[in-house]
Amino acid sequence: MYTPPAFREDDPAILRRIMREARLATLITATEEGLVATPLPLLLAETEGEFGTLYGHVAKANPQWKLPTAHDALVVFAGAEAYVTPSWYTTKQEHGKVVPTWNYEAVHAYGPVEFFEDEERLRDVVTRLTELHEKSREQPWAVTDAPDAFIGAQLRGIVGLRLPIVRLQGKRKMSQNRPEADRIGVAAGLAKSEKAGDRTVAAMIPTGPARTS
Repeated sequence: MYTPPAFREDDPAILRRIMREARLATLITATEEGLVATPLPLLLAETEGEFGTLYGHVAKANPQWKLPTAHDALVVFAGAEAYVTPSWYTTKQEHGKVVPTWNYEAVHAYGPVEFFEDEERLRDVVTRLTELHEKSREQPWAVTDAPDAFIGAQLRGIVGLRLPIVRLQGKRKMSQNRPEADRIGVAAGLAKSEKAGDRTVAAMIPTGPARTS
């Protein structure tokens, strides 16, 4: 991921926040047949290892888990994003030398991926993922709500994955490199959007001196 210094993000807390909020990630592996990618929800065990460990599962019919990998796997987490029109820049009126861009945040996590079929480990991963995404509901659904034999049959149709993260690369492009007046204009423009994601990005636009290096 190309990351100019102004947009580089190394704060572990921010990187973990982006990974948690992404909800759906993309697992990419380099195999003899080429690159293979699967979108899937992942659980971040933040205290397991230096950078944390990712857990999830793929369908057993998905050939990705059977293909030998030549390098560490890559997991892409896409965070908040929004289109930025140059019409929001005050510098547009000053000299017109502006173009559209995109504000976004992303994290790339690298590490060796392990696939497993052990039912006990699979049940643990499925349970933890379910609890993560159900906890905000008034009446959360639990794995134990379904018949045990049914869950067992479902588990036989998936393969678990564990990926200890060995390297993290983070990027937050939120107009840091623009003059303050431009950033104020971007924040104001996004805040008026009908799209919730745009309004989320509006709140992320920094104030103060621009970061150019």
